[in-house]
Amino acid sequence: MSGAPPADAIYTMVRQSDWRDAERTGHYQGSADDKADGFLHFSTAGQLRASARRHRRGETDLLLVAADPAHLGPALKWEHAASRGEDFPHLYRPLSAREVLWVRPLPLGPDGEHIFPDAIPPD
Repeated sequence: MSGAPPADAIYTMVRQSDWRDAERTGHYQGSADDKADGFLHFSTAGQLRASARRHRRGETDLLLVAADPAHLGPALKWEHAASRGEDFPHLYRPLSAREVLWVRPLPLGPDGEHIFPDAIPPD
């Protein structure tokens, strides 16, 4: 799908090689961290920049994947992260490629910070 995500879209940052596997199989199974934690890590638009700085700083091969939480069913849980003091969306199953709104490159800028699409608000 293309176009602007809904206002309440959620996002995950995916390594390009992992997304190629998802395109081939039809499902994103998650990163090594996701698999170790037992769920796919997502962020809201307002949480995304801080999540990128904290967990994906300097990674050059990332894609930003947008999904509509209204279509993810009961396997999507909002859980509190004490380290950040807020609730984050966690998906307790693979993400079907059909459930994805869009996928965009997430390049690094000259300052080493990721460059997000316009739909992601500044800090």
